[in-house]
Amino acid sequence: MIRNLNSFLNENFEGLILEPPLFYNWNNSIRFEISNPVLPSCAKENLQQTFHRSISLFKRVFEAKDEILLVTDVLTTRNNHFLQMKPLNVYKKYLKDKDLLYKLQHQLLVRSLEDEGDQMVVHRFVLQCKKDTIRYAPLLKAICYEDFAHSSTILRNHQESGYEIYFVNLSKKIIFHLYDDRGCDILAANKEDIRYLYEEFNDWILNFDRKRMDLLFR
Repeated sequence: MIRNLNSFLNENFEGLILEPPLFYNWNNSIRFEISNPVLPSCAKENLQQTFHRSISLFKRVFEAKDEILLVTDVLTTRNNHFLQMKPLNVYKKYLKDKDLLYKLQHQLLVRSLEDEGDQMVVHRFVLQCKKDTIRYAPLLKAICYEDFAHSSTILRNHQESGYEIYFVNLSKKIIFHLYDDRGCDILAANKEDIRYLYEEFNDWILNFDRKRMDLLFR
């Protein structure tokens, strides 16, 4: 599956490194505003909008028949062994079929960062699955809760580490990245494959970058 991911990126997203900010690193992309910046993040009406938008976009991008790679990157120091002591709960908690855990693949990536005393590493987990095998609604909500003191926070006991979750649609050649409650990047190998998102959810596009997206789809 890791080989599938690398081949998929090389063939369809040549030169793209799977790390934020995806929107600014790939031309055929849309950035959606998920939360309301005017309201407090924890306000009930803001959370309702955040959940509604993230789940609605996911449902439109992924169909039941699509082959998906669920990719989770955990950025931490090389000497942090928490993943060995307690497996990442993204897959244990948000998969309906626990038998799929036996197909989960792991890759260790070294990342050198300036001004970091410890060398950083990325634990990359990759699982091929279908939409109906993921408890995607609560998983998307958990991502949105990342900056809150909430029980569903994915790395709540390891705040020194960071994570990113990518949903890669192999069938449609689309990458979906809800980076937190503020926004969601959706990339495509061909811009025409996400034109429907630009048209249907135009009011949700982040105004700060709207000019770029209007030029792309005009």
